[in-house]
Amino acid sequence: MKNVITNRNEIIEIRNNLKIQNRTVVFTNGCFDILHAGHVDYLTKAKEIGDILIVAVNSDNSVKRLKGNKRPITNEQERMYVLSQLKAVDFVTIFEEDTPAQIIDDLIPDILVKGADWSLDKIIGRETVEKHGGSVKNIKFEINQSTSKIIEKIFELYKE
Repeated sequence: MKNVITNRNEIIEIRNNLKIQNRTVVFTNGCFDILHAGHVDYLTKAKEIGDILIVAVNSDNSVKRLKGNKRPITNEQERMYVLSQLKAVDFVTIFEEDTPAQIIDDLIPDILVKGADWSLDKIIGRETVEKHGGSVKNIKFEINQSTSKIIEKIFELYKE
């Protein structure tokens, strides 16, 4: 898959090469279970902040631990593929942990972004990024959508 990097050492090497090239790397993460307009809007805005957007996706096991045994709806390979095809996304990687703390420590992005539903002091990896001279930003949601809302709507539409 184009620009899908599942090997942690390989994504670190790519990041290091981008530093040498003085490219501003923006990083975000999430489950991205059922990709929707809210995700696309968010990722497009994240890309506008810098030169390169790296998206880290929670693994299937991580999503299960965070969202319950009925999730994810789409598996990690599908989620990474769909994200990799978006114009705004330069690289997609995966992480097994429940939080992106370790991959943020490994990559040390220039800019860490999360949705506006996260207060800056609660964003995991903030201290690492700021300690290395980077910044942390919130992106306002213009499209109020979520995977959970989509699932609820499907259940509502098809309940007997």
